Amino acid sequence: MSRRRMYSTEEAYAFLASSSGSDSGEELLYLPSSSSSSTDSDEEPPRHRPRPGPSTSPSTNIEPGPSAISEWAPASNFIPNLPEFVATAGIRVDTVGLKEADFFQLFFSEELINLIVEETNRYAEQFIAANLQAYHARPYQWTPTNALELKNFFALLFNMGIVKKPTIRSYWSNDMLYHTPLYRSVMPRNRFEALLKFLHYANNENCPPPSDPNFDRIYKIRPLVNYLNQKFSEVYTPEKEIAVDESLVHFKGRLHFRQYLPNKRARYGVKLYKLCESTTGYTHKFRVYEGKDSKIEPPECPPVLKTTGKIVWDLVHPLLDQGYNIYLDNFYTSVPLLQCLFAKGTVACGTIRRNQRDLPKIFVRQKLKKGESKAVCKDNMMLVKYQDKRDVLVLTTLHPDRSTPVQVRGTTESAPKPVCIQDYNKFMGGVDLSDQALQPYTALRKTKTWYKKLALHLFQITMYNSFVVYKRAGNTCTYLQFQENVIKDFLFGDPEGEESRATGSENRIVPGQHFPAVVPRRESGSRQQKRCRVCSKRGIRKCTIYHCETCPHKPGLCIEDCFKIYHTTYDI
Repeated sequence: MSRRRMYSTEEAYAFLASSSGSDSGEELLYLPSSSSSSTDSDEEPPRHRPRPGPSTSPSTNIEPGPSAISEWAPASNFIPNLPEFVATAGIRVDTVGLKEADFFQLFFSEELINLIVEETNRYAEQFIAANLQAYHARPYQWTPTNALELKNFFALLFNMGIVKKPTIRSYWSNDMLYHTPLYRSVMPRNRFEALLKFLHYANNENCPPPSDPNFDRIYKIRPLVNYLNQKFSEVYTPEKEIAVDESLVHFKGRLHFRQYLPNKRARYGVKLYKLCESTTGYTHKFRVYEGKDSKIEPPECPPVLKTTGKIVWDLVHPLLDQGYNIYLDNFYTSVPLLQCLFAKGTVACGTIRRNQRDLPKIFVRQKLKKGESKAVCKDNMMLVKYQDKRDVLVLTTLHPDRSTPVQVRGTTESAPKPVCIQDYNKFMGGVDLSDQALQPYTALRKTKTWYKKLALHLFQITMYNSFVVYKRAGNTCTYLQFQENVIKDFLFGDPEGEESRATGSENRIVPGQHFPAVVPRRESGSRQQKRCRVCSKRGIRKCTIYHCETCPHKPGLCIEDCFKIYHTTYDI
């Protein structure tokens, strides 16, 4: 009996083209030669080792078509059958005459603010009632908040992302290195910390226990997640190219569903699955990872899809049958997912792991020279292998078998590169674009309560989404300028209108360009004091070591209240 031998790539393709024995999903370990096909030969026929796995025909109500029984073949002149893009992309609300703050309030509406006010006041009452004995000697003082105060509170939070200081208390410090009069003039520090302590989005009394089958791990922010997802899809419809990827909110505290992603900057934290517009980074829908044992049941989901496929299906379900182009990374891409998406009028492109099932193993394992590419196809699906620094495998139902020359990095030469890989590099970065825009202005701080940190991150995603809509409406400004105008409007009303300053509420005080400074010492070195200008007009004798350095006559002013009163009432 002669020894069996391994066969070349050309012989393997010739055998695959003439063989029909792999319809059952078996992997061929050896390929027979032409001489071994004779029945008179003494050579033992090649053995097939079946590998357990699902059938190539998905058991779903979506008809997989002939691709379930067809074979991979060389993709010469492969041209996909693309669905027509029928979605009406762009802004779906009237934006005529809206200011920056109005764009933000398309998402951060009065309905959401009232929800936060109600739940915050409820949680404060629950907390004080539960800890009544602890505060018996000194009862905890809590004044119910309102919508205006919470808008000021969130404006200060957003401004903390722009003006960086080491601690929250530093913003109320009188130290010359940290002094910022805005925070003190808007809200006392103790009140800000109390609001931050009791900030809530759901009623704790209605939360089911962990042993309940309906227990929700993100119950504390579930109303916020549902509300923002609804608003993101109502206000704006993304363009044709969209991307699905994960984002990580840094958190190193104790949490059941904390994730470790070494390729992310934060590495540890709460993971978000996001569907973003590729060109702008607009977040159309997101989902919070709740643990590997959480159940994902998206609507109309084919049962053939695994967990990662269900995540994609849940995010893109509202956009199916509209001709969207979806870009995925190798965490999500699989043959069944692309088949099911194509059956629903949606095409996709993504890198794929070489150990995925339903891939031609001989094609995946073959060696290529650097810059070389090969492709095989199966009906409306094409698998491309490209040799760069490493092997790159791309599965697509979107691109033809075509390569165009691109410049090689570090040289003036050009080399052919598959179009699917070029488009993947161009359109896959939607989620990263959103994260990059948020990073310079993040207001997140170290905390033990994960839901407060995640909720603030979601509000900053909302801020960036409103900026994208603002730009789409034809306005021009930077993201920093947009945030500044929103903050000013929340704190002071219209930053251009003096009437809104004079008639605003007690908390909406505009210090303008006036800043308190310590009165310089005398030549002898002793401390110098001035009489408070506001207190003296009220008949109160009070001295202070502070004055307004920017005013010509440098009036003495108390640092607590008189500074803001003077510049909104007495200063002429």
